[in-house]
Amino acid sequence: MTVDLTEEKFRTQLTVRLREGESLLGVPLPGPCTFTGGNDVEILWMGPDEYLVLAGPGRQAELEAALAGESDAVVDVSAQRNVYRLSGEYAADVLAHGCSMDLELSPPGTCVQTLFARTGIVLVVREDGYTILVRQSFSDYFTAWLADASLEYVR
Repeated sequence: MTVDLTEEKFRTQLTVRLREGESLLGVPLPGPCTFTGGNDVEILWMGPDEYLVLAGPGRQAELEAALAGESDAVVDVSAQRNVYRLSGEYAADVLAHGCSMDLELSPPGTCVQTLFARTGIVLVVREDGYTILVRQSFSDYFTAWLADASLEYVR
């Protein structure tokens, strides 16, 4: 198979508001349209003072406690979005069918909110593929759309 879609279940997702500071959880804050990682977490830039912290399953309480002293607000949004990993030789080609971004101009380290097949997503560009966060209510539509877009790349 030249395109692979994997759901990353039960990911911890925390929206963090921070007006001042240079790091969270010991990880440098990302600049606009990027993400950073370290200490088993990733921090995605979502807006001028808004970040999304991603971590493995079951870390909400631990991270909320750690972030309480570092940030202005922390909200658990883990149930809001499903997280998918898209990889393979033709992953970018499949995304290009429905994504409004020019993926060739989006280097690894890019993180943006965009539209995919009329569905709002958060797209994280990695060296080995893409992480895509989709609202739970659109997940069935998203996966069906991706499956259809992938048909021409299946060998």
